[in-house]
Amino acid sequence: MSASACGGLEPAYVLHRRPYSNSSLLVELFGPQSGRVVAVARGAQRGASAGMLQPFRPLLVQVAGKGEVKTLAAAEARGRAFALAGRRLYCGLYLNELLLRLVGREDPCLELFAAYGAALSELSGEGEEDQVLRRFEVRLLQALGFGLLLDREPESGAAVQPERWYAYRVEHGPSAVADPHGAPIRGRTLLALAAGGSLTGDGRREARDLMRRILDHHLGGRPLKSRELFRNPLQRKP
Repeated sequence: MSASACGGLEPAYVLHRRPYSNSSLLVELFGPQSGRVVAVARGAQRGASAGMLQPFRPLLVQVAGKGEVKTLAAAEARGRAFALAGRRLYCGLYLNELLLRLVGREDPCLELFAAYGAALSELSGEGEEDQVLRRFEVRLLQALGFGLLLDREPESGAAVQPERWYAYRVEHGPSAVADPHGAPIRGRTLLALAAGGSLTGDGRREARDLMRRILDHHLGGRPLKSRELFRNPLQRKP
């Protein structure tokens, strides 16, 4: 599906695709200006388009139409697909599902689009999986207007201290506690999340559990299908 003669091309990724009609595909696209868009790619089950319209491949696309479901008027590759396999593929599918579930239709997301591309690049390279996911989760919530208070206590404004324990209330923030029981989180873990820094030791588990609780809140308690991929006892959940 050539776009060489078309204007209005926009960078995009395919988040999800499924067969539509006899030979077409219904694709969920994610771009910086268009946000998340559903489009019909006519005849795309055959020929070069079938291999090109895959998740994790940078594209240039043009969509047409005014309804909820657009038509994919043009598409071409703008680079090689990010090579994800094994756990890293599961991580990529997890990112895609978060975008599908939390990003509204046709909502411009320039910063989030950049964060998504950076996460795929890190996952296809040597980036540590859980660190990549945590950074993306924090940036996702920020882009959606659910930014997290991680570096100070909401009531007093007191700075979070690395060696103290905190209880974290969703949509509120951290409060210092004396007792480390009841799923608290260390200050240094909160500060690492706030800065996009490295997580070490128990901080990885603390950050994962906190972000999962916060995301589950915004997902309305509906489970993510991609988490099922991590149920192998040798795999850790995202």
